[in-house]
Amino acid sequence: MNYLAHAYLSFNDPAVLAGNLFSDFVKGKKQFDYPAGVHAGIVLHRAIDTFTDEHPTTAAAKEIFRSRYRLYSGAFVDVVYDHFLANDRQQFTGNRLFEFSQEVYTMLDQYVSLFPAPFREMYPYMKQYNWLYGYRQRVGIEHSFEGVVRRSAYLTEGHTAFRLFEENYDELQRCYESFFPALKAFAWTTFESLNSKK
Repeated sequence: MNYLAHAYLSFNDPAVLAGNLFSDFVKGKKQFDYPAGVHAGIVLHRAIDTFTDEHPTTAAAKEIFRSRYRLYSGAFVDVVYDHFLANDRQQFTGNRLFEFSQEVYTMLDQYVSLFPAPFREMYPYMKQYNWLYGYRQRVGIEHSFEGVVRRSAYLTEGHTAFRLFEENYDELQRCYESFFPALKAFAWTTFESLNSKK
């Protein structure tokens, strides 16, 4: 999953949210350098990623991108899932997605001093351009695909990924609708378990 899903699956806990959002920038034993709540967010992020990667529906979604992007197919699916979450009226009714995005930035602002350097440098852009809300629009997905390419070691273009996304939009949406309820239930159970250990 990408930033929107990780934020949403932090269940309005500010410390967990911080760890969940910047987990990818924390390597190895560095995770234990953070306060308990933030560490719980890091662990939750990794559990969400493992559950997502191992789910058969995600495997089916990856096949759409695999022939062109191979190991990076999962990164594109993560972005795609955020697009469908952003447009999921069962999760975000009315203007709720925009309101949620602002609440997330307000909570994250309390933890800027703990951000790993790469996330600290990126965060102002996330906030200024409201990446969390941007997942709702297809142009936002196109920009996110370009970001996947920039961060990769071997990719040179994301135009093909966006074309595949548009050509297989309905199938990818079905994958999301089949997958997300199971992920949300798993994330909530994991969140409660981690909270009981803090």
